[in-house]
Amino acid sequence: MQQSIAVPRRPVLAAQIGTALAIALAIYGSFLGSGAAGGTPIQNAAGGYLSADATLLAPAGPAFSIWSLVYAGLAVFAVYQFTPAGTRSETLHRLRGPASLSALLNAAWILTAQAGWLAVSVAVIFILLASLVWVVMLLRTHGSATRTEHWIMWITFGVYLGWVCVASLANTAAWLSSLGIGANASWPVAAAIVLLIVAAAIAVALTGYTRGQLAPAAAIAWGLAWIGASRLSGTNESTLVGISALAIAGLVLLAALAVAVRARKERSLP
Repeated sequence: MQQSIAVPRRPVLAAQIGTALAIALAIYGSFLGSGAAGGTPIQNAAGGYLSADATLLAPAGPAFSIWSLVYAGLAVFAVYQFTPAGTRSETLHRLRGPASLSALLNAAWILTAQAGWLAVSVAVIFILLASLVWVVMLLRTHGSATRTEHWIMWITFGVYLGWVCVASLANTAAWLSSLGIGANASWPVAAAIVLLIVAAAIAVALTGYTRGQLAPAAAIAWGLAWIGASRLSGTNESTLVGISALAIAGLVLLAALAVAVRARKERSLP
């Protein structure tokens, strides 16, 4: 646990309000992305290239329910930062900038995807990914002021990072598909499996880097499992990719759990 610091009230209040507004914009963008607020549902935008059956790396529709957990966590984070503990927290003081950036990039991604700018959306989602890596690096380096803060931060941003790792692959595959790359060729199946393995390696690496935090790996496993489900049903079936994705998702959970147990044992050593 890190120590709290005393910071001037007015600058902190301005940062708190700015962060809350950025998160509110991201949540509103999610309604646009779902079509609930009048926008085009993401799966119908960009010529359908972001739909569940568009590419071999597209997760099935239910996978996207994880956004509800992410947005709920962001809302809790937005409220927590106004509490006395959140106001005094050194980690939150450092984290508001990249957290706000991630929220704004989230909204920007939805707008670019709905506009059909797939190439731009790929650039945006990788910048979003970088901002979340920044957040997690800060969490790992500076720790948390309280146990409550620890769980809020790691569940919210750990799941957020893990899911965006999977979404980045799916978004890139959609963009490449829109360019006709891989159409009527045999290699996309092999490429998809390789990328699934890369995602699994990232999940396990994140577990080790974060000293046993399982949220990023769990979110990646969730995404991989729904890619598998999508490939075993629907109109873009691939038994090899589907079974591989499900198997890799299971292995991710087992490997991440083993790494987490080892990391926690090492922390308990004198």
